[in-house]
Amino acid sequence: MLLVKNMTNKMDSQPITILGIGNTLFSDEGVAIHLLPILEKALRDYENIEIIEGSTDGMRLLGPVEDAENLIIIDAINAGEPGGTIIKLEGDKIPAYFGIKMSIHQLGFQEVLMAAKMRERYPKRIVMLGMQPTSLELGVELTEINREQLGNLASLVVGQINDWRNLS
Repeated sequence: MLLVKNMTNKMDSQPITILGIGNTLFSDEGVAIHLLPILEKALRDYENIEIIEGSTDGMRLLGPVEDAENLIIIDAINAGEPGGTIIKLEGDKIPAYFGIKMSIHQLGFQEVLMAAKMRERYPKRIVMLGMQPTSLELGVELTEINREQLGNLASLVVGQINDWRNLS
């Protein structure tokens, strides 16, 4: 399900879209979905912030990606680091590709990014922030290690927004 919340209040500037993706049924794979309520509180005084809970919506996220001028993607990121490590990828370091799939149902977020690039509707600025999962086992809660890092990840997201707005 795609949920959209516009945050408008005091700090106004260019629009920024925050897209949280992940699956809350597989422990730390749902880190972004667990982070979004924290961000809603932290960003309540900011204008022009759109927060989208993309869950596992796949190609249905193409529209929001293409409509974003400045996009922050939040997800679990497997970078081979210790669980709970916070990871930042920018621009071309964010994987965007079409891989060999057995069916259309296997399309992932990398294909969404590639489609936006191919259609020349890629965001002007894009960054992916996330966390190395400790566990991807069946379970609706984050592991303790990853849960303890949510505040640090939220601070990184807010810092990224402030950095972009200071560049404008």
